[in-house]
Amino acid sequence: MQGESMINPMDLTGKRIMVTGASAGIGRATAQLLSRLGAQVVLVARNEAHLAQTLAMLEGENHVVCPFDLSALDEIPHMMRAAAERAGPLSGLFHAAGTFSMLPVNVVKTRQIRELFDVSVFAGLMLVKGFMLRGVRVDGPTSVLLMSSVSSVNGQPGLSVYGGAKAAVNGIVRSLAYELAPKQVCVNSLVVGAVHTQLFEASMASMSPGSLQEYRDKHLLGFGRAADVALAAAFLLSDAARWITGATMVVDGGYSCH
Repeated sequence: MQGESMINPMDLTGKRIMVTGASAGIGRATAQLLSRLGAQVVLVARNEAHLAQTLAMLEGENHVVCPFDLSALDEIPHMMRAAAERAGPLSGLFHAAGTFSMLPVNVVKTRQIRELFDVSVFAGLMLVKGFMLRGVRVDGPTSVLLMSSVSSVNGQPGLSVYGGAKAAVNGIVRSLAYELAPKQVCVNSLVVGAVHTQLFEASMASMSPGSLQEYRDKHLLGFGRAADVALAAAFLLSDAARWITGATMVVDGGYSCH
């Protein structure tokens, strides 16, 4: 009504949120949006130069760059404690870091399986472990968000390993939601379709124009943008989603309708 102040249910003023994979793609787009909504962002990725580029894109102040290789799994909780000591305790965590690979089962190697599971599953679990350490998160309601994929629910040739890792993420979310609810921690995942990022463009380079068009057509609304996923992530990290936990939110342009 005229004369009344507008209410933004996704206002993140006063919140501090860690985003992994913040050097590019969905992680970078989410960090940018979170900063515009008022959050202080802790940026995590391997490439310090790319993190600096992300930092320069953020609005507001007191954001923190935390260069770290998530393949150092056992060091993740220590990294998070150090980040919280430097920046302050966290209100939320978004594990957006990931990799993509099409691996036909007849040629797959255990090293490749391990790499995909390390970044999606094992790093995700260790990030949650770090988040739950004393002093790392704020007192009161907080949120954890893990990245999944439509490959976790829709089969496709060559994606048994990738889809298996993302299906594991969805299963982890349900049990963690149950385990952490008494501590006021909401845990959810994003089931994401094909999104225009550098990683996506590289993975699609080997597809024929006809196959690429067929894949695009399966996304009823076309391929997505990183900003589309960022909006869903911001919602689940905000107080607007305070009564949502154990959920897998589908953000796929209609792909899973098939």
